[in-house]
Amino acid sequence: MKTNENIALLADAYKYAHHKLYAPGTTRIYSYLESRGGAFDATVFFGLQYFLKHYLEGPVLTTEKVDEAAELLPQVFGRADVFERARFDYIVKRHGGRLPVRIHAVPEGSRIPVHNVLMTIENTDPQCFWLTNFLESLLMQVWYPSTVATLSGAVRAIVQHYFDTTSSAGAQDSIDYVLNDFGFRGVSSVESAGLGAAAHLLHFKGSDTLAGSMLLRRYYGAAGMPGQSVPATEHSVCTLLGAEGELDVFRHALNTYPDGILSVVSDSYDIFRACTDYWGGALREQVLARKGTLVIRPDSGDPVFTLLRVFDLLLERFGFTVNEKGYKVLPPQVRVLQGDGINPESIRAIYGALQLNGISAENLVLGMGGALLQKVDRDTQKFALKCSWAEVAGRGRDVRKQPVELDAKGSLHRSFKESKGGRLKLVLDEGRYRTVREGAGPALNNELLPVFEKGMLLNEQRYADIRARALAPQEKLCFA
Repeated sequence: MKTNENIALLADAYKYAHHKLYAPGTTRIYSYLESRGGAFDATVFFGLQYFLKHYLEGPVLTTEKVDEAAELLPQVFGRADVFERARFDYIVKRHGGRLPVRIHAVPEGSRIPVHNVLMTIENTDPQCFWLTNFLESLLMQVWYPSTVATLSGAVRAIVQHYFDTTSSAGAQDSIDYVLNDFGFRGVSSVESAGLGAAAHLLHFKGSDTLAGSMLLRRYYGAAGMPGQSVPATEHSVCTLLGAEGELDVFRHALNTYPDGILSVVSDSYDIFRACTDYWGGALREQVLARKGTLVIRPDSGDPVFTLLRVFDLLLERFGFTVNEKGYKVLPPQVRVLQGDGINPESIRAIYGALQLNGISAENLVLGMGGALLQKVDRDTQKFALKCSWAEVAGRGRDVRKQPVELDAKGSLHRSFKESKGGRLKLVLDEGRYRTVREGAGPALNNELLPVFEKGMLLNEQRYADIRARALAPQEKLCFA
């Protein structure tokens, strides 16, 4: 589905002056995208195909759109000599409204160590040298799905570690459903919900954010609905009859869904009473008779100490087995979901505490909302798109920035914002990614693939392949 947005107006306002500010004789601008470091030592690249299909593919510029820009932009600048409509008219007439740029990128789902090139873009028409970095404002937004995919992948690595350490072999298949996306209500827009939820679905399958599955269907050829969910209550359901009616609400939930997975938020009044008097008391036999799993959900309090107390009570009331690794496992009819205060740090603390107390990781599933889809920004992985090569007066030249910084102690040092120079290539050399100049290491293939040229999408990628790539054994994502 293509947008109706006007591509002539999808840039930072200051960029409209750049065609005059580039050195006279400039005919080509070549820029690259990288993660310059950040919270994680590698980045999972994802989301570019959405932006290409939604905003850039096909004839995206028309005379009517140029007319709109010509009417509005002089009002932005208070002067008529910044926006030059002839440059946009040229694209309409010469290229039929298709953008004359070429983009290469790593395959989506790839996990690339920071400080490496992820994407390059350059103009293919010397008259449109200004277009390369004009598109930065839009294409830079790939930082968001890439960062969510990176975060979700890091959580998968944490979960995998504790499952490998404490869980039975038969529980491995359930890892896909350990981290559930509860983030729709906490994001800034429906588009963010779709991109973030789709990124999460590279590493897990549990999601209540339907927008992610729909985006994967429309832009990545996903079959069915990649995100899966279960019947679940919320506090409006569980508080409807007051504290005195909570037991009746719980019983009604069990009667309504007598089989399969059912999640019930249980902290409306007293989570510990709910575990002992209700689930492990009055309703115990009904719970154990179900052909399915009741997921009991605390939703307040310190997650580590609350969960340890909840598990103590449930293990006492429902009993447990000890798996082959020596850790306690609740009956299959009972599990726990923690959806409050979840982030990578708390997840590591929670599973570490369970391990110390002899409780298998397979007893617990997680829900993550704002911390998954909203508490990230461009600096989480320090994304930047910078020019590294240009052609001026018919000669190619390397371009780079090398700033120095004064720190809080008054010391001068080279900035992390230093950029790369030259035309770049990403190679896989003895199992390690590294960025080199084009022409270097001729025996090594360029891992950057052509994905877009002159308005045409190249090498369309499918969700199934991207997810398989993201889950393939690679270096684990770690906090940098």
